[in-house]
Amino acid sequence: MAFCNLCGAQVADGTTTCAACSSRAPAVPAASGSGMADNVAGMLAYITIIPAIIFLVTEPYNKSRFVRFHSWQNLFLHLAAVVLWIGLFIVSIVLAFIPILGHLISFLLWAGLCLGFLIVWIILLMKANQGEIYKLPVIGDLAEKQANAM
Repeated sequence: MAFCNLCGAQVADGTTTCAACSSRAPAVPAASGSGMADNVAGMLAYITIIPAIIFLVTEPYNKSRFVRFHSWQNLFLHLAAVVLWIGLFIVSIVLAFIPILGHLISFLLWAGLCLGFLIVWIILLMKANQGEIYKLPVIGDLAEKQANAM
């Protein structure tokens, strides 16, 4: 048995339309046996890297391709954030030699990086909760390879 993404009504397996709200939203599978639903686990995988690592090594979640994908995508997103943070730190050191304009540019770059990652993080949380596999441009392909390899 599955549940509609929009209204939460039960939908029979294999159907693509919800009888309650007439939407064509993909159904979220119910939790199998123990543990939580895949969409909730996929969403929780984006809350720091600790749940992502836990979901990759614990039994009911590492069997789900959906949860593995979102866990790997979160790990690669955090790795990209660290690399960009180090790069921007080096650029900020160079910009610090420009009296006022350098500090302003550095501040704007840091604010843009933080705001960009916040927006991407919120989008990934929402898409995972809706039961969608939303791939980021480069990171999503790497995550998909890792999720399929296990």
